[in-house]
Amino acid sequence: MPTASTPVPGDARRFAPAAARNRGPILEVLRAVLPETGTVLEIASGTGEHAVAFAAELTGLRWIASDPDPASRASIKAWIEATGIQTVCGPLDLDVTASDWDVEAPDAIVCINMIHIAPWSACEALMAGAGRLLGPGAPLCLYGPYKRGGVHTAPSNEAFDADLRSRNPAWGVRDLEAVAELAARHGLKLERVAEMPANNLTVVFRKG
Repeated sequence: MPTASTPVPGDARRFAPAAARNRGPILEVLRAVLPETGTVLEIASGTGEHAVAFAAELTGLRWIASDPDPASRASIKAWIEATGIQTVCGPLDLDVTASDWDVEAPDAIVCINMIHIAPWSACEALMAGAGRLLGPGAPLCLYGPYKRGGVHTAPSNEAFDADLRSRNPAWGVRDLEAVAELAARHGLKLERVAEMPANNLTVVFRKG
């Protein structure tokens, strides 16, 4: 399970080792699928490390960070202040399961490492919200571990899934096909599945 720590007393920034490892490969996919300009809404921004790193590279985009967890929002704010980046907004207190996200319609949505560390209802709400807010041709980009054809892609993912379910029976590595079927119900078509390090995937849907 991804972990985050605050190693410096008095500094609200949290550090997730996985974020430093995976941001480069994720960025490569985002460069290819996100618009050159516009607004990106990130759901469950976590520590905020991805938000500031991606916004620094994708300079034509305005990045809206969000997270329902107060400690995560404090970390995101601290990362924005520490880097001085001007194109990251928020963080918003956004609960993906809310019926109204109370946010402007974005040009893209990004969600990293959420749907397996949340109940299935969070994935349902994510797809409903993306289907509601995204305009035609706009992408929804997800990152994390997935099963394919009902089978884990690596023994490490199987062990991770067991650990997640031991922590909370409602959590777990999701079937990519089930996620794609759910997305399709909300007008989101599976466009790309990119292999990532550590047996993860970046999955791109696009609004029809």
